[in-house]
Amino acid sequence: MSFHQAIQRVLLIGAHIESPPPPPEPIAPAALAPLINEIHADHRRFDQRALLFGNRYRSGFWAIYLLSAVAVLCAVLPLALGWDSGRHPLHSYAGWWAISEVLVISLVAAIYWRGHRGDWQGQWLRARTTAELAWYLPMLAPLLDWQRQSTEPNWYLRVFDPGNHVRSADDIGAVCQRNESAARGVLADVWSQPAFVENYARWTLGILAHQHHYHVRQASKQHALQHRVHTINVWLFGLTAFGAALHLGVHTIWLSVVTTFFPALGASLHGALAQSEAHRLGMASERLARELQSALTAIEAGLIESRASGDVTPLTTAIESAIALLLDEHQDWNLMVRPHHLPLA
Repeated sequence: MSFHQAIQRVLLIGAHIESPPPPPEPIAPAALAPLINEIHADHRRFDQRALLFGNRYRSGFWAIYLLSAVAVLCAVLPLALGWDSGRHPLHSYAGWWAISEVLVISLVAAIYWRGHRGDWQGQWLRARTTAELAWYLPMLAPLLDWQRQSTEPNWYLRVFDPGNHVRSADDIGAVCQRNESAARGVLADVWSQPAFVENYARWTLGILAHQHHYHVRQASKQHALQHRVHTINVWLFGLTAFGAALHLGVHTIWLSVVTTFFPALGASLHGALAQSEAHRLGMASERLARELQSALTAIEAGLIESRASGDVTPLTTAIESAIALLLDEHQDWNLMVRPHHLPLA
């Protein structure tokens, strides 16, 4: 478990997160199994890279914000403990608090320097984009016209006019090129096979149902995290106000600690939450869950029509629209996250 996940798990203790039962695992059509197996290794490689750098980046800015509050605490604790007084028996150790503060600030600087130099955010976005696109390639493959030759290596660009995140995904073009011959060999006439049409549609519905389940849970989690941090901040600033008022009649250095550290901690939590885009991520997942439900309904209707009339056009159109929806949402996610860098922390 990464640092940012551990912090969020602590913050969400006792919170209700909507989590409906996950749908059953989809079973891929036999014709697509070799292609799925070939692409799986590429997807796994980029997915692991995305997890690595995504966890580094998000843990980095959570650590920077929270360590900034810890640095404030290190600055005021020797005063509260009385170690700054020459008469205190531990006065000789008071300097260690200053050293601790410098070490914390140095750690903040080191995280920023390492994350900026290593381009954690950029590597996360690129790897996540490639992993997502690789994951949907087997779903996309039957929609291509394999009777025609094409000079465009990227299968997505043969079907859609997607955003720049797809156009710049050179790794996806390479994956497509490696699997071009195999896909052409097994998918050239699959739409004339009713069994394939049925299995492909059911498999696609299963994948999209898993995405719907993920976004329902993600929306609930982000809203719960936002509410919990807001509640904590209300208490922190409320206690700060109470301590400031109490300080008018009660003179103790511990009240100064309260009125100094609590606002710093509240600001740190708010800053980390804002940089994580919890509000916009929650709203986006909520919207995508609704749109995926509509896409599932459209694919079901297309499947029913194909059974009745033998015309697969409504089905392929509905699946194309669902994939386009996922591509658009991923583009929106890129545009949402990209402006945030560790320097903002």
